[in-house]
Amino acid sequence: MALKPFLDRCPLIAILRGVKPDEAVDIAAALDDAGIAIVEVPLNSPDPVESIGRIAARFGSHMLVGAGTVMSERQVVEIADAGGRLIVTPHSSAEVVSAAKRRGMIACPGMFTPTEAFAMLHLGADALKLFPAEAASPAVLKSLRAVLPSGTMVLPVGGIDAGNMAAWRAAGAAGFGIGSSIYKPGDSAETVSAKARALLAAL
Repeated sequence: MALKPFLDRCPLIAILRGVKPDEAVDIAAALDDAGIAIVEVPLNSPDPVESIGRIAARFGSHMLVGAGTVMSERQVVEIADAGGRLIVTPHSSAEVVSAAKRRGMIACPGMFTPTEAFAMLHLGADALKLFPAEAASPAVLKSLRAVLPSGTMVLPVGGIDAGNMAAWRAAGAAGFGIGSSIYKPGDSAETVSAKARALLAAL
């Protein structure tokens, strides 16, 4: 399982923080129709493992589905058992990255410094989540990429929207985690579809 083919299809990761299981499939369907290839359900959502399981059962054959805000190996196991294949953390966690790689999952840990970045790559991270991106800048990303191994995929997350994606892309962002700009609790599938298409148009 590799991350790059999904990012090549669409460099946006839809973060569905707050989604509920009974709406998860409809929201994912709207994203799929718009061309989004990666869906992340943060674990601080209502019954997130159930949502991940429902989305993975319906779309897992062609979408990358997984969890964000993953904090422990136990959670990695639960996500894997539900059919999730992507593990995203807000922090640089050796425990979580190692657990994900042992299960053949894609690991995208959070980092903010070169020290954290290299530590996570050493453990086998597939990509690095630059978080919180609001506290950094495209110039920071450009400097990081100058010292990271060639081909390292860095994904800014936090405050990314249609108005600032171009600058981050020019600095070398491989993709973006998109939260409220693509989904907020209470958004209908139609609203999510419109948001996703606007973001894709901005790319």
